[in-house]
Amino acid sequence: MRKKFVLFLWALLFVVTLTVMGAFYAISEGWIGYMPPIAELQNPINRYATQVYSADGKLMGTWNYNKENRIMVDYAQLSPNLVKALVATEDARFYQHSGIDFIALGRAIIKRGIFGQKNAGGGSTITQQLAKQLYSSTAHSVMERVLQKPIEWVIAVKLERNYTKDEIITMYLNYFDFLHNAVGIKTAAATYFGKDPSNLTINEAATLVGLCKNPSYFNPVRNPERCRDRRNVVLMQMVKEDYLSEDDYRKYSAEPLALNFHVSDHKDGVAAYFRDFLRRYMMAKKPERSMYPSWNYLRYHIDSIYWEEDPLYGWCNKNRKKNGEPYNIYTDGLRVFTTIDSRMQKYAEQAIDEHVVKYLQPAFDNENRRKPTAPFTNALSPDQVKSILMRSVKQSERYRVMKEAGASEEEINRSFHTPTKMSVFTYHGEVDTTMTPIDSIRYIKSFLRCGFMSMEPKTGAVKAYVGGTNFVHFAYDMCMDGRRQVGSTIKPFLYSLAMENGFSPCDLAPNVQQTYMVAGHPWTPRNSGHARYGEMVTLKWGLAQSNNWISAYLMSKLNPSAFVQLLHEYGIRNPEIHPSMALCLGPCEITVAEMVSAYTAFVNRGIRSAPLFVTRIEDNEGNVIAQFQPRVNEVISEECANKMLYMLKGVVDSGTARRLRFKYNLNGELAGKTGTTNNNSDAWFMGITPNLVSGCWVGADSMAMGQGATMALPIFALYMQRVYKDSQLGISESAVFNTPEGFNPCSEGEVSETVNDIEEIFE
Repeated sequence: MRKKFVLFLWALLFVVTLTVMGAFYAISEGWIGYMPPIAELQNPINRYATQVYSADGKLMGTWNYNKENRIMVDYAQLSPNLVKALVATEDARFYQHSGIDFIALGRAIIKRGIFGQKNAGGGSTITQQLAKQLYSSTAHSVMERVLQKPIEWVIAVKLERNYTKDEIITMYLNYFDFLHNAVGIKTAAATYFGKDPSNLTINEAATLVGLCKNPSYFNPVRNPERCRDRRNVVLMQMVKEDYLSEDDYRKYSAEPLALNFHVSDHKDGVAAYFRDFLRRYMMAKKPERSMYPSWNYLRYHIDSIYWEEDPLYGWCNKNRKKNGEPYNIYTDGLRVFTTIDSRMQKYAEQAIDEHVVKYLQPAFDNENRRKPTAPFTNALSPDQVKSILMRSVKQSERYRVMKEAGASEEEINRSFHTPTKMSVFTYHGEVDTTMTPIDSIRYIKSFLRCGFMSMEPKTGAVKAYVGGTNFVHFAYDMCMDGRRQVGSTIKPFLYSLAMENGFSPCDLAPNVQQTYMVAGHPWTPRNSGHARYGEMVTLKWGLAQSNNWISAYLMSKLNPSAFVQLLHEYGIRNPEIHPSMALCLGPCEITVAEMVSAYTAFVNRGIRSAPLFVTRIEDNEGNVIAQFQPRVNEVISEECANKMLYMLKGVVDSGTARRLRFKYNLNGELAGKTGTTNNNSDAWFMGITPNLVSGCWVGADSMAMGQGATMALPIFALYMQRVYKDSQLGISESAVFNTPEGFNPCSEGEVSETVNDIEEIFE
């Protein structure tokens, strides 16, 4: 009987052993539960945020899904304090086992499972915890967790076979979610301490490792004392494992947490407008007409051109990874190196803040207090104001939601005129108030908008890009997306057409108001001033003074269709620009980016440079997978470009932009052009130096002070003052334009400006 019992026990042991082995084999083969394929085990973390860098090596921000702003770091980038703290606390025999620590497992089973000692410690190794994070969903019962354990053991063993200990440590820290958008150790170190992982002190490392037990419970922001106690537990574990002395423990455990807390957000960082534009630009899909509403043919047309001409536009969908899938900037951990210079970007943002936010906006607010039609000009009729407001109403989210819910126009109108509690934006913070939605639209329209871009004329490298005053509240990009009437800044393009057709800067034109027949109707352009009225003036003088009569005179001598064609060669993409006499005064809508790119032709010997936003892209292993080169096209001849530069210098030296000299003390070689539109709704300035071409627009629905020279020019001036002052940029105020030696903008035998009798010139 005894012998039979012994045989039964051996048989039972054999069956149990065979069953366990079979179960583990089935788990390993994926027959029971989920077992990731070997390819996935070899690359288990497939969601890394893309990092965006400036040209001077600064991390500008990241792109990620669901706030998983995980940035991969190598083992060499981890502080030794971090590794020691993690091993001492989570897995003291980490370097001795092969994924499963049987000593710790046995202790946990006996002490915790049998004797119920909660302080006996767990049996999970760092590798098992990594396996759980990567591949196990949350267990909803004890039985589910029991079934998950064997699967995690098998995955842990496979991870140990595929990776070194250092790589497992690195993956663990790269993957862990430390709360507050801090996914991965690099973002966590920046979020809680404003540091890179390599620079973490012992206390900082211990604090972050302490979160690995339960980041919500030991939240350092909400529960600092509890977090501090947990940090000290980690420090004590380091003492036990001989990573720290008793004296050091007493010193460090007495210190406060000393957080430098800042939640990472995609709206934070350098050049928020630029990064958002670049994100949309790179992820764009091939334009299909069905993707665009019927009224937005313009956007479809422009996007189609970008798709064909710019390799960066839609880059993620034009290129494929090794597995054949398109790139995804939110998960592929790319490194995008832009042309933006973080210092110049800062100077541009500072210039806008100083001039628009702190000077113009208060003045505009004061002006609006005296206007019954505020924020609109008194020149607009009540019907025109109502039309503007209704257009904004129909573009609002409130209108869209109510319309989709089946509300009538009367109900919607009543809703927009019913006082509602809301929070409104101010430059001093959000304010709770009560107003009608229609009044909130008026309120939003009382804020000035702006756009600014600065680029190198030869390469097209964009060095500074500002799409507005506040990305959080005014996210619409007025640099690359917003189109506004350009006013007199279009005149240099017209003058260049004249230069290409035999005119010169010294040619004379009648400075008188004239009426022209356009399509059978009389058209009489107006002028803002009457200086030298009735005289014959040079074209150089006409451009310097931004004289509308001279521009109209030139337009009458040229072909409007040829002018439109030239505008397109300058890189103006708007297909809705129609040839007409009035086009010489700039009623067409163009972006800041297009204008800056177009003006590069004047300083670049007639060659226009398209904006270059990115120089190269690397994958998450540091391999260069894309490089981008300047894109240029010849627009005008070199001689014409030199003539235009000569005249545009006159705008600064003796024309509408001369305040750059006497008010802002910019003494180097400069050229430029001011521009203003009807009702002073748009103010422009285009500035040219030997090394940079910059453009700025400031606008609202109407502004009494809205001249380009007072509204937009100061932004350029303040920006250039800062750029010239920073010697590290290598942009000197003493630089000169590359004009041929002895260049004469006026050919021999031309009539001089001393001829003042209009009748004489037409005899």
